[in-house]
Amino acid sequence: MTARQPRCPGLIGGLGPLATVLYCREILAGHAARGLAARMLIAHADNKHALAIVTAKDYEGLARYLADLIRSTAAGGAELAAIVAVTPYICAPQLVPISPLPLIDIVTEVAAHVRAKGIKRVALFGTRFTVESKMFGRLDGIDVVTPRPDEIEQIHAAYMAVVNDRDITEQVLRLRELARMLIKRETVETILLAGTDLSTVFDKSNTDFPAIDCARVHIDAIVRQLCD
Repeated sequence: MTARQPRCPGLIGGLGPLATVLYCREILAGHAARGLAARMLIAHADNKHALAIVTAKDYEGLARYLADLIRSTAAGGAELAAIVAVTPYICAPQLVPISPLPLIDIVTEVAAHVRAKGIKRVALFGTRFTVESKMFGRLDGIDVVTPRPDEIEQIHAAYMAVVNDRDITEQVLRLRELARMLIKRETVETILLAGTDLSTVFDKSNTDFPAIDCARVHIDAIVRQLCD
């Protein structure tokens, strides 16, 4: 008897450098829990190049760059695509029509997860682009609180310290303080950890505030679509 074969994902890595390892490990674990052997292809993106495109707000250019990477995984046999980061989904409206593969969109998955939990009011921790845009204006029906400008810069700096693998002890403490402050001051119900590398920093031992790990939600969605 031939074992059931799960679908093969084309992951676009490198844009959440630490998160790429996390995604691979957890996708493998999700397959193993179902008694399945995983297949996986990864195209490594140039993080600095992508960040420069985002900063220039050239979302058409970013979409073309990501579509080319997705195309390379499709050539190798990938059947679905996912980007291992949040910020690149800023170009989802431009990318989806030209993507060679169906895209498992982290914003769509997180929005559905938050609504299913009945949560109405959130704040975001992630890059400046994610936070200022309220996750690109795509969390329909959810009230997304925008932190003050100086708080956004602190969140962005802390996230970039994680991405660049620097000592983040002080940044983690500050993010925890900010989370508690936003929850109290803005009556926020939960903090969305809307930067995939934050999943490598925050866990049950140091997350003393209500939080939803967007990377975890995304990984679960990827495994479901590959295996179920």
